[in-house]
Amino acid sequence: MQVFSVILIARFFGWICRRIGQPPVIGEIMAGIILGPSLFGILFPGFSEFLFPISSIPNLKLVSQIGLILFMFIVGMELDLSVLKNKMNTAIVISYASILFPFALGLGLAYFIYDNLAPAGIGFIEFGLFMGIAMSITAFPVLVRIVQEKGLKNTPAGIIAIACAAADDITAWCILAAIIAIAKGGSLIDTALRVLLIAAYVLIMLRVVQPLLQNLYERYGDGRRNKSITAISFLVLLISAFTTEILGIHALFGAFLAGLIMPDNLAFRKIFIGKIEDVSTILFLPLFFVLTGLRTQINLLDNFYLSGICAIVVLLAVTGKFIGSAFAARFVGQNWHDSLVIGALMNTRGLMELVVLNIGYDLGIISKELFSIMVCMALITTIMTGPVLDLINRRYKIL
Repeated sequence: MQVFSVILIARFFGWICRRIGQPPVIGEIMAGIILGPSLFGILFPGFSEFLFPISSIPNLKLVSQIGLILFMFIVGMELDLSVLKNKMNTAIVISYASILFPFALGLGLAYFIYDNLAPAGIGFIEFGLFMGIAMSITAFPVLVRIVQEKGLKNTPAGIIAIACAAADDITAWCILAAIIAIAKGGSLIDTALRVLLIAAYVLIMLRVVQPLLQNLYERYGDGRRNKSITAISFLVLLISAFTTEILGIHALFGAFLAGLIMPDNLAFRKIFIGKIEDVSTILFLPLFFVLTGLRTQINLLDNFYLSGICAIVVLLAVTGKFIGSAFAARFVGQNWHDSLVIGALMNTRGLMELVVLNIGYDLGIISKELFSIMVCMALITTIMTGPVLDLINRRYKIL
């Protein structure tokens, strides 16, 4: 019943969002929030408790984690690193600016809200670092789809934005892995040892496993004729996710890295993504959105302080990503139109933000109030991308 209702409502709201020019993922996220305590829990408390009893949440979380592992694997495979090579200098400058600026704003905000919104027992270092990275996320998959839908795929701004988002994803997940290691590390020696083990694991994946996979692909084909290639790829995914979970960062980081090191043949990646994308995005991911919705309690933001913090978070998020990326693009020689387009695209957070927020919530780094605030920020900054792009294009009368 849970799966049936989730898929039905998620597809319905996704269809509505597509009709009004928004990414379908927005509707799917909103469907999760609607099914949670923010709406159904208030209007139909009996039905909500019947459909999502507390005893079912661990199972829901487990299934959603499987979906997220597959999704992060797809995200890793969708990263075309050749785009980074072609726009390396420009992408790195804009990408790092779009991380450092909002990271600094998030860290500064953490200083002022730490006493009131940080969970008990969480130190300021891990809380502040997590707030910084949570403000710095860009949703690579959603950004790519917006670029395609808006006809920007072959424009300089679209190409640079995709390259910047790819660099952002890689950098942000590495920083997040370090933050998780710090949060779980305990003593300074334990943390340093954990970071060294993670670095060794990444090196082994890049220098040993990736060449082996490339060699296997070149010898035995693209996976259509030999299903062993597909099986080996899934084994690499599962072992990588399990290894990073054991190392204490998160299984999702291992899934992302496994996707990143898959054979660099684009035809192979397209075929492989096609095998698992529909199952992941239609069946499993909506369950993750519902899990997020069950954790999001917008009704908690019913006082002036929390509502004010929510407004400040949105303002700082837009300032850090949009303005930071736009000015960085202008600094490296882009015209104002392309700079603003890049800024608007980099401000897209979408699903990737929810993934990061759920990690922080599971680790106890952020409270349920702050979790709800950050989910609202992710929704608002993603919803505004399309209208802002249209406004920029009307202003400059380019497209």
